[in-house]
Amino acid sequence: MSTGRRVFVLRIGHRPVRDHRVTTHVGLVARAFGADGIFLEESVEESVIRTLRNVVENWGGDFKVLTTRDPRETVANWKKNGGIVVHLTMYGENISEELINLISGQGKDILVVVGGEKVPRWLFEEADFNVAIGNQPHSEVAALAVFLDRLFKGEELRREFPGAKLSIIPSKRGKIVVRRE
Repeated sequence: MSTGRRVFVLRIGHRPVRDHRVTTHVGLVARAFGADGIFLEESVEESVIRTLRNVVENWGGDFKVLTTRDPRETVANWKKNGGIVVHLTMYGENISEELINLISGQGKDILVVVGGEKVPRWLFEEADFNVAIGNQPHSEVAALAVFLDRLFKGEELRREFPGAKLSIIPSKRGKIVVRRE
C-alpha cells in the first residue's frame, strides 16, 4: 500500500512441518491485505518460501519474502531504524479505532508480529503495542487480517498488483481469471 511507510510482518514460533500451512497463510494474508513483506524464521520450510514467492510472481506486486536467523534481533533492528513494533495477541490492549489511529498516526514503518502457540515474554516487553484482536483463542491468520484491514481502512482490498500474470474479475457467479503474459 502506498501509505508513505512500510508495513512488514514477522512470523515467529513456526514449528516445522506442523505449521507449514498456517505460516503460508500468514504470508498470503500479509500480501493480500497490504503488507510490503514478511520476515520468516530460517526454520521455515523452503516450500513455504517458494509458494509465497510464486504467488508474487504470478499474482503481482512487490511483496518481499525474507528470512531471519534471530527474530529478536529483527525486532531490535526495526526499532533502531525508527520503526514501531505491533504484536498481535489476545492479551494486549483491545483493538479500537483510537488505538489504530495512535499506531497509524506515528507515521513510522510498522513491524506486525504474529506468533504461534507460545510467544516469548521478551516480545510483550519490546513491542511498542500489544494489540488484542479479541480476548479469546484465535488464529494468527485471522488476527493479521483484521489488524491490516483496520490499519488500511479497507483500501487494501481495492489494491492493484502491478506485474500480475493472473488476476480475477469479480463476478456474482462463477470464476473469471484473466491471464496476462
